[in-house]
Amino acid sequence: MTQIPMERKVLGENDRIAAALREEFHRRGIFCLNLISSPGAGKTLLLEKTLEGFAPDRRVAVLTGDIQTDNDARRLARYGFPVQQITTAGACHLDARMIERHLANWDLSTIGLLLIENVGNLVCPTSYDLGEDAKVVILSVAEGDDKPLKYPGIFHRAELLVLSKIDLLPYVPFDIAAARDNARKVNPAIEIVELSSTTGAGLDAWRAWLDRRAVH
Repeated sequence: MTQIPMERKVLGENDRIAAALREEFHRRGIFCLNLISSPGAGKTLLLEKTLEGFAPDRRVAVLTGDIQTDNDARRLARYGFPVQQITTAGACHLDARMIERHLANWDLSTIGLLLIENVGNLVCPTSYDLGEDAKVVILSVAEGDDKPLKYPGIFHRAELLVLSKIDLLPYVPFDIAAARDNARKVNPAIEIVELSSTTGAGLDAWRAWLDRRAVH
Protein backbone atom coordinates (compact mmCIF):
# COMPACT_ATOMS: atom_id res chain seq x y z
CA MET A 1 0.00 0.00 0.00
CA THR A 2 1.36 3.43 -0.96
CA GLN A 3 1.87 5.72 2.01
CA ILE A 4 1.12 9.43 1.77
CA PRO A 5 4.14 11.39 3.04
CA MET A 6 3.30 13.16 6.30
CA GLU A 7 4.40 16.57 5.01
CA ARG A 8 2.06 16.29 2.02
CA LYS A 9 -0.78 15.25 4.31
CA VAL A 10 -0.17 18.19 6.68
CA LEU A 11 0.08 20.71 3.85
CA GLY A 12 -3.04 19.26 2.21
CA GLU A 13 -5.05 19.81 5.40
CA ASN A 14 -3.55 23.29 5.76
CA ASP A 15 -4.51 24.17 2.18
CA ARG A 16 -8.08 22.98 2.77
CA ILE A 17 -8.46 25.29 5.79
CA ALA A 18 -6.71 28.15 3.98
CA ALA A 19 -9.08 27.86 1.03
CA ALA A 20 -12.06 28.07 3.38
CA LEU A 21 -10.53 31.12 5.10
CA ARG A 22 -9.89 32.81 1.76
CA GLU A 23 -13.46 32.18 0.65
CA GLU A 24 -14.74 33.65 3.92
CA PHE A 25 -12.44 36.68 3.62
CA HIS A 26 -13.61 37.38 0.10
CA ARG A 27 -17.24 36.92 1.04
CA ARG A 28 -16.86 39.48 3.81
CA GLY A 29 -14.66 41.87 1.82
CA ILE A 30 -11.57 41.33 3.98
CA PHE A 31 -8.17 41.92 2.38
CA CYS A 32 -5.51 39.78 4.07
CA LEU A 33 -1.73 40.19 3.96
CA ASN A 34 0.88 37.71 5.20
CA LEU A 35 4.13 39.49 6.19
CA ILE A 36 7.23 37.28 6.18
CA SER A 37 10.87 38.08 6.98
CA SER A 38 13.94 36.97 8.89
CA PRO A 39 13.98 37.83 12.61
CA GLY A 40 14.84 41.49 13.16
CA ALA A 41 14.05 42.72 9.64
CA GLY A 42 11.55 45.25 10.98
CA LYS A 43 8.09 43.70 10.57
CA THR A 44 6.74 44.87 13.91
CA LEU A 45 8.04 48.44 13.60
CA LEU A 46 6.60 48.66 10.08
CA LEU A 47 3.24 47.51 11.44
CA GLU A 48 3.46 50.09 14.23
CA LYS A 49 4.03 52.88 11.71
CA THR A 50 1.24 51.48 9.52
CA LEU A 51 -1.30 51.42 12.34
CA GLU A 52 -0.14 54.82 13.55
CA GLY A 53 -1.08 56.30 10.18
CA PHE A 54 -4.63 54.87 10.09
CA ALA A 55 -7.73 56.79 11.09
CA PRO A 56 -9.27 55.44 14.31
CA ASP A 57 -12.25 54.07 12.40
CA ARG A 58 -10.13 52.04 9.96
CA ARG A 59 -11.44 48.48 9.89
CA VAL A 60 -8.08 46.80 10.51
CA ALA A 61 -6.94 43.94 12.74
CA VAL A 62 -3.59 42.24 13.33
CA LEU A 63 -2.53 38.68 14.13
CA THR A 64 1.11 38.46 15.15
CA GLY A 65 3.05 35.22 15.49
CA ASP A 66 6.04 34.40 17.67
CA ILE A 67 7.57 31.27 19.11
CA GLN A 68 7.34 32.77 22.62
CA THR A 69 6.17 35.99 24.39
CA ASP A 70 3.41 38.46 23.57
CA ASN A 71 5.79 41.40 23.21
CA ASP A 72 4.77 42.26 19.65
CA ALA A 73 1.05 42.16 20.42
CA ARG A 74 1.54 44.54 23.33
CA ARG A 75 3.49 46.93 21.12
CA LEU A 76 0.81 46.88 18.41
CA ALA A 77 -2.18 47.08 20.75
CA ARG A 78 -1.21 50.64 21.72
CA TYR A 79 -2.74 51.93 18.49
CA GLY A 80 -6.27 50.95 19.44
CA PHE A 81 -6.98 48.29 16.82
CA PRO A 82 -7.78 44.63 17.52
CA VAL A 83 -4.58 42.60 17.96
CA GLN A 84 -4.00 39.00 18.96
CA GLN A 85 -0.74 37.20 19.65
CA ILE A 86 -0.34 33.69 18.27
CA THR A 87 2.34 31.89 20.29
CA THR A 88 3.52 28.83 18.38
CA ALA A 89 5.47 27.25 21.29
CA GLY A 90 8.33 26.17 19.05
CA ALA A 91 6.80 26.00 15.56
CA CYS A 92 8.73 28.12 13.06
CA HIS A 93 5.65 29.29 11.14
CA LEU A 94 1.97 30.09 11.42
CA ASP A 95 -0.51 27.73 9.81
CA ALA A 96 -4.09 28.10 8.65
CA ARG A 97 -5.50 26.24 11.66
CA MET A 98 -3.90 28.82 14.00
CA ILE A 99 -5.45 31.66 11.98
CA GLU A 100 -8.86 29.98 11.98
CA ARG A 101 -8.73 29.40 15.75
CA HIS A 102 -7.77 32.97 16.64
CA LEU A 103 -10.26 34.58 14.25
CA ALA A 104 -13.04 32.77 16.11
CA ASN A 105 -12.67 35.42 18.84
CA TRP A 106 -13.47 38.32 16.51
CA ASP A 107 -16.53 39.66 14.72
CA LEU A 108 -15.26 39.49 11.14
CA SER A 109 -17.89 41.97 9.97
CA THR A 110 -15.82 44.69 11.68
CA ILE A 111 -12.63 43.89 9.70
CA GLY A 112 -11.73 45.11 6.23
CA LEU A 113 -7.96 44.65 6.42
CA LEU A 114 -6.26 41.75 8.21
CA LEU A 115 -2.49 41.98 8.68
CA ILE A 116 -0.70 38.78 9.66
CA GLU A 117 2.84 39.07 11.03
CA ASN A 118 4.37 35.66 10.57
CA VAL A 119 7.12 34.11 12.70
CA GLY A 120 10.59 35.43 11.81
CA ASN A 121 11.83 32.90 9.24
CA LEU A 122 12.32 32.97 5.47
CA VAL A 123 11.86 29.22 4.93
CA CYS A 124 9.12 27.54 7.00
CA PRO A 125 6.33 30.14 6.55
CA THR A 126 6.72 30.08 2.77
CA SER A 127 4.95 26.73 2.33
CA TYR A 128 1.94 27.52 4.51
CA ASP A 129 -1.01 29.25 2.90
CA LEU A 130 -2.92 31.27 5.51
CA GLY A 131 -5.78 32.28 3.24
CA GLU A 132 -4.05 35.57 2.43
CA ASP A 133 -4.54 37.63 -0.70
CA ALA A 134 -0.82 38.35 -0.92
CA LYS A 135 2.48 37.61 0.74
CA VAL A 136 4.86 40.48 1.51
CA VAL A 137 8.53 39.70 2.10
CA ILE A 138 10.62 42.14 4.12
CA LEU A 139 14.40 42.24 3.67
CA SER A 140 16.48 44.65 5.74
CA VAL A 141 19.70 46.18 4.49
CA ALA A 142 21.39 44.71 7.58
CA GLU A 143 21.09 41.32 5.86
CA GLY A 144 22.66 40.11 2.62
CA ASP A 145 21.68 41.48 -0.77
CA ASP A 146 21.87 37.89 -2.07
CA LYS A 147 19.03 36.68 0.19
CA PRO A 148 16.57 36.44 -2.75
CA LEU A 149 18.90 33.90 -4.38
CA LYS A 150 19.49 31.96 -1.15
CA TYR A 151 15.80 31.82 -0.21
CA PRO A 152 14.02 31.95 -3.57
CA GLY A 153 10.78 30.35 -2.39
CA ILE A 154 9.40 33.33 -0.53
CA PHE A 155 10.64 35.85 -3.10
CA HIS A 156 8.99 33.82 -5.84
CA ARG A 157 5.67 33.76 -3.98
CA ALA A 158 5.65 37.32 -2.66
CA GLU A 159 3.78 40.07 -4.43
CA LEU A 160 5.79 42.83 -2.75
CA LEU A 161 9.37 43.13 -1.48
CA VAL A 162 9.92 45.72 1.23
CA LEU A 163 13.58 46.72 1.51
CA SER A 164 13.70 48.03 5.06
CA LYS A 165 16.10 49.99 7.27
CA ILE A 166 17.45 52.01 4.33
CA ASP A 167 18.69 54.61 6.83
CA LEU A 168 21.50 52.12 7.55
CA LEU A 169 22.77 52.02 3.95
CA PRO A 170 25.74 54.34 4.63
CA TYR A 171 26.95 51.97 7.35
CA VAL A 172 26.47 48.48 5.91
CA PRO A 173 27.91 46.66 2.85
CA PHE A 174 24.50 46.18 1.21
CA ASP A 175 24.13 46.71 -2.54
CA ILE A 176 20.49 47.76 -2.88
CA ALA A 177 20.60 47.63 -6.69
CA ALA A 178 21.89 44.05 -6.50
CA ALA A 179 19.12 43.16 -4.06
CA ARG A 180 16.50 44.50 -6.47
CA ASP A 181 18.10 42.65 -9.39
CA ASN A 182 18.35 39.40 -7.42
CA ALA A 183 14.70 39.61 -6.38
CA ARG A 184 13.63 40.15 -9.99
CA LYS A 185 15.76 37.23 -11.18
CA VAL A 186 13.58 35.06 -8.95
CA ASN A 187 10.31 36.91 -9.56
CA PRO A 188 10.27 39.40 -12.45
CA ALA A 189 6.81 40.65 -11.44
CA ILE A 190 7.63 41.45 -7.80
CA GLU A 191 6.95 45.02 -6.73
CA ILE A 192 9.55 46.73 -4.55
CA VAL A 193 9.28 49.44 -1.91
CA GLU A 194 12.32 50.87 -0.13
CA LEU A 195 11.72 52.42 3.28
CA SER A 196 12.91 53.27 6.76
CA SER A 197 10.39 52.92 9.55
CA THR A 198 12.79 54.92 11.75
CA THR A 199 13.08 58.03 9.58
CA GLY A 200 9.79 57.66 7.70
CA ALA A 201 11.46 57.61 4.29
CA GLY A 202 9.44 55.53 1.84
CA LEU A 203 6.51 54.94 4.18
CA ASP A 204 4.21 56.89 1.83
CA ALA A 205 5.03 54.43 -0.97
CA TRP A 206 4.21 51.50 1.35
CA ARG A 207 0.92 53.10 2.40
CA ALA A 208 0.04 53.84 -1.23
CA TRP A 209 0.67 50.21 -2.19
CA LEU A 210 -1.40 49.01 0.74
CA ASP A 211 -4.28 51.38 -0.04
CA ARG A 212 -4.20 50.36 -3.69
CA ARG A 213 -4.41 46.66 -2.81
CA ALA A 214 -6.70 46.94 0.20
CA VAL A 215 -9.77 48.71 -1.09
CA HIS A 216 -11.66 48.54 2.22
